[in-house]
Amino acid sequence: MTTPSGRPDLLGGPPATLLPIDPASAALAAGEAATDVAARFPTSSAAWAALAEQALDGGRAVEAYAYARTGYHRGLDALRRSGWRGHGPVPWSHGPNQGFLRALAALGRAAAIIGETAEVERIETFLADSDPEAARQLGPLAP
Repeated sequence: MTTPSGRPDLLGGPPATLLPIDPASAALAAGEAATDVAARFPTSSAAWAALAEQALDGGRAVEAYAYARTGYHRGLDALRRSGWRGHGPVPWSHGPNQGFLRALAALGRAAAIIGETAEVERIETFLADSDPEAARQLGPLAP
């Protein structure tokens, strides 16, 4: 067993969870509108993360919060179907995991804007526990 960084896990923690390929990611990369992609792939964390990020960029924090919360919950469902038991690594380096991790970070950013401090702290911990590289890649949640 290894950690998300590829080092051996000397503590014997749970194995990394690797989500299956998300077809929404290819549609988004091809330039399809995130609203169309989310409608076609409503279980995709990547689609909801894209909508949340667009709403954040547009200064619509409450809308972003709702989109990100949906992506987060869709991601939790997918993680559980993939064997995740509520803790353990969710590596950023595995592309299909990035939609969930982006939705989680967007939820944290939106929560910071609307003043939900406890949620921001919980999400910062969740991201760091999932994969410290995800936390680095996605940047700080609070401004």
